[in-house]
Amino acid sequence: MNWVWFHKLASPPFAYALARRLRPWLFWPAIALMAWAAYQGLFVVPVDYQQGDAYRIIYVHVPAAAMTTVIYSAMAIAAAIGLIWRMKLAHAFAAACALPGVVFTALTLVTGSIWGRPMWGAYWVWDPRLTSELLLLFLYLGYMGLRASIDDIARADRASAVLAILGIVDIPIIKYSVIWWNSLHQGPSLSLFHKSAIDVSMIVPLLVMMLAYFLFFGAMICDGICAEIVKRERNSRWLAELA
Repeated sequence: MNWVWFHKLASPPFAYALARRLRPWLFWPAIALMAWAAYQGLFVVPVDYQQGDAYRIIYVHVPAAAMTTVIYSAMAIAAAIGLIWRMKLAHAFAAACALPGVVFTALTLVTGSIWGRPMWGAYWVWDPRLTSELLLLFLYLGYMGLRASIDDIARADRASAVLAILGIVDIPIIKYSVIWWNSLHQGPSLSLFHKSAIDVSMIVPLLVMMLAYFLFFGAMICDGICAEIVKRERNSRWLAELA
């Protein structure tokens, strides 16, 4: 198998050019899919017989919640690759994941609180799922704060990578908290191995929104990677020639 393409990803000029090319191909489809899924979720799909119209917030909340764990897992894996193989662009990718992680986690917590008020009678309860999700937000913010507190980029890469790897323990806690403990939070509505708890007409916009969020995350990563490369390579000849 030819791994030349993989090794090229370690080249800052190649990664920078690739990110700039990919960005519009990720961003605009994401916006279009978001608009379609939001319209379907808000105005087209039927009302839930138990929750009424309040359930429609799932089209924002559920995909955002899924992205929080996907992004953190990607950040931790990239951090581990950076530590083991000393690949600077892996650290750059991990650093670029932090801000999207904060955005999606904050969106998850806010929309969950909005949904919780009519369902539970309170905006916030110290439920295992909510608490572990809040911890994830603190891990993202801690990662960003740790990087910002260290002037030397190499030291910041190593220290933040260790934090990202240690924090991965929160991901299975988030996923299985509704199974391991008594929880107010409802269980999973979608499953690969069992019949879904919601109607097909409701599932399609939800899956489309998940795809839209994933593409939007890809566009944010492209912006973040470019910003990280510029910061790390600001004195390089190729960047000066590009400018």
